[in-house]
Amino acid sequence: MVSELQQRMQDSFREHVNEEYIMDCMRCGFCLPACPTYLATDQDETHSPRGRIALMKAMRDGDVVWDGSVEESFDVCLGCRACEPACPAGVQYGALIEETRVAIQQVKPQTIKEKGIRNVAFNHLFADQKKMATTVKLVQFYQKSGLQKVTRKIGFLDLFPPFMKEMESVLPKIERKSKSAPVSSPKTVNVAFFTGCLMDTLFQETNRKTIALLERLGAQVHIPKEQQCCGALHGHSGELAKGVRNARANIDAFDSDEYDFIVNNAGGCGAFLSEYEKHLHSDPLYKEKAVRFSRKNIDISSLLVKLNLNDLLKKRESDGVQAIVTYQDSCHLRNVNRVFLEPRMLLQDAPGFEYKELIDAASCCGSAGIYNLLQPEMASRILEAKMKGVKMLQPAVIVTSNPGCLMQMQVGIQREGLEKEMKALHIVDFLFNVIEKNNL
Repeated sequence: MVSELQQRMQDSFREHVNEEYIMDCMRCGFCLPACPTYLATDQDETHSPRGRIALMKAMRDGDVVWDGSVEESFDVCLGCRACEPACPAGVQYGALIEETRVAIQQVKPQTIKEKGIRNVAFNHLFADQKKMATTVKLVQFYQKSGLQKVTRKIGFLDLFPPFMKEMESVLPKIERKSKSAPVSSPKTVNVAFFTGCLMDTLFQETNRKTIALLERLGAQVHIPKEQQCCGALHGHSGELAKGVRNARANIDAFDSDEYDFIVNNAGGCGAFLSEYEKHLHSDPLYKEKAVRFSRKNIDISSLLVKLNLNDLLKKRESDGVQAIVTYQDSCHLRNVNRVFLEPRMLLQDAPGFEYKELIDAASCCGSAGIYNLLQPEMASRILEAKMKGVKMLQPAVIVTSNPGCLMQMQVGIQREGLEKEMKALHIVDFLFNVIEKNNL
């Protein structure tokens, strides 16, 4: 007999997981060499896109029994979506894995602890920017009060999983918000800045420099006050409806003909923002607004190229020895938004640096939002492979376009004891520093 849980899970998969998307998969296997978890598990098909899609179909059809191994296959997926550009049939794997996680969350029994964490994260922290800011103030107090030094000295962090201890060690120092000095250059374009929940709290200095760069290039920067978390974390964690709730709030906040572009400086956020159109295509009140929003959405590197930052960088010729700079792709920026040339163009023109391509730069670093906290073992395996390429190249700077990738690469540098030889920087911080140093 089929258990009640098995029947409910099958019904949930049938309700939430699109069968047409599943049937688009031709089982050709072109996705396999692009999948980090397939490669990291010695080519285990259950940890490949093709294998997971087969499991989705089997769950819909009732051909497999729901158990821990099935759940693990879906949980271990990074959601990097590297399989999508590799797929000749255009399978919408990102939509499938999101729908699968929704189906699981609708039925899967949750502990009181898990319910509490999800409630705090998705209904409060990542649903209200003010609550996120308050939480970060506590982190700031932890850093500034001396509590951080005491905690590290007495070894309190040793009580936590190793990866959490490492992430604590690379948290950016949170300073008081500062404003850039106004720039008097003529304004030629109106830009609305999606500041992001983590970027505007943990990485607020990067946001300040983003505004300064845009103004230097003639942009009038607007920051809509009612914006919220993009909703990506919700969407990737089986809470898609709550992610769409945030999407509506952001669309309302940015819905103005005054804005030529809606710019973001976090690859993961940018991908979800660009798909508001997809998530709200059947909402009569937001369908057209979502189209306008998604089509104005642009990554910071793409906008900097449009505003001719390359020409500004070329004004100063390099003199003397050049340091090596390289680039680690943000998975979603590359695989969803198809942005990969623009960051490299900017780095290639940076005076004082020689750009060299990182081995397997397009492969995931293992961060994937909060994946490195939820799946530390797999994240570590992937990071270890990434650092082999870093050590072969020996760059002075590793540039990234996403906060999670930035912290992951910082952890990798720290693990390998390379802090004195190299550093990881967000692309905005790198470019801002280059411009300041060269008085451009």
